[in-house]
Amino acid sequence: MQSPVKNQAFSWRFTLPVYLGSTLNPINTSLIATALVPIAMAMQVPVGRVSALVAAVYLTSAVGQPTAGKLTEVFGPRRVFLIGTLCILVAGIVGGLGQSLMSLIVARVLIGLGSSTAYPSAMVLVRRRAVAAGMDKVPGSVLGGLAIAGMATAAIGLPLGGVLVGAAGWRSTFLVNIPVAIITCITALVWLPADEALKRPGGFKSILSKIDLGGIILFAVFITSLLVFLLSLPQTGWAMLALSVAAGIGLVLWELRAVTPLIDFRLLAQNGALLRTYIRVALTSLVMYGSMYGVSQWLEPVRHFSPAETGLLLLPMTIIAPIVSFPVSRRNLVRGPLLITGIALVTGSIGMLMLDVHSSAICIVTIMLVFGLSMGLFSVSNQTALYAQAPAEGIGTAAGLLRTFAYLGSIGSSAITGIVFRTRVSDHGLHTMALFFLGAGLVVLILSLADRELRAAKIDKSTAVHAE
Repeated sequence: MQSPVKNQAFSWRFTLPVYLGSTLNPINTSLIATALVPIAMAMQVPVGRVSALVAAVYLTSAVGQPTAGKLTEVFGPRRVFLIGTLCILVAGIVGGLGQSLMSLIVARVLIGLGSSTAYPSAMVLVRRRAVAAGMDKVPGSVLGGLAIAGMATAAIGLPLGGVLVGAAGWRSTFLVNIPVAIITCITALVWLPADEALKRPGGFKSILSKIDLGGIILFAVFITSLLVFLLSLPQTGWAMLALSVAAGIGLVLWELRAVTPLIDFRLLAQNGALLRTYIRVALTSLVMYGSMYGVSQWLEPVRHFSPAETGLLLLPMTIIAPIVSFPVSRRNLVRGPLLITGIALVTGSIGMLMLDVHSSAICIVTIMLVFGLSMGLFSVSNQTALYAQAPAEGIGTAAGLLRTFAYLGSIGSSAITGIVFRTRVSDHGLHTMALFFLGAGLVVLILSLADRELRAAKIDKSTAVHAE
């Protein structure tokens, strides 16, 4: 049983702003889906062009998460958290009053930047709070709350977006950020611990060295060009791929010489457990998002379900995820849930191979429930693993990279979907997609089975944290 001091360290006053911040990215990711068609009509542009509003947050967040983590470690988590929240506030105003598609894209970029600060800042705040309270174990219930808050808001985002657009128009999906950002900002100012005073030995040049501006720029070019290449598939954007490869090589060479690198490749080479966590997250995200969007695209033209019926069939998947994650997070379980995740990914993929035009709604819901099980388990277990595997001084950047790998997986799933459904949506395309997912699931299962550090129940030597 935890002592009163430890319970007080993670009281609702501390966790409320942290949890509110963690909802900003997933809620904005799902809200916009219901507003794309009305926005296209209002701006008098093709629906395909407004998809840039979705890509803007993906691209910005993929770059912004580890960058925000680095800034958190240099300038302090509370400062970065507040700046990010203010970006969300400005985005709500710009988007709510926007008169052109470009102004809405600017708002979505601000949302991506602002929401990217929340998770890395939260991980640093929780880590420091746990150390100050003398805790020798992962605060699983707090970390689980972060994951559950994100999953829950993502689940309600689609129906909430439909209600908002129907009642108040598409601008409400931007304007809703204003009150949420204000509440988050006020609670953070009042209840989150203040950062230490900034020290600037060496002046501006020293600050640039600490935040590794060169590494951030190279990483941004690498990730952006890679994601643009993936999103362009099945078209072959070789120029973007070549730029990504060149930027990636330059990033590695730069970081190996940097004093305080954004991505410490030497550390990753030495910390195999952390690298394996990143790979598991990317592959599991690939299957999760791919199954969700792939099956939803298949249901309407092939099984002739309406959009509302499709949403209802997928709803159990998003509901079960936070439910199963709660007990796992409270007990700090890692290896067991990861093994179940791998098994669920393989089982769900095999189920997808069996789906066809004659499959019943019950069969479809059952398969999606299996994927939902893995969604809930992989999120909290990999988060717990990262908390213990990452060095204390680099937890912010490590947490940001975790999210970046998840984005890579999700955009990779979009590329696969675009390839297999490039001419028409069919059972054959769905089965081809399932084969990709089956391979990814097998890799996740093998990584979890063969990971000696998980099997030995030792995750991080410096924190004395143990996993099942």
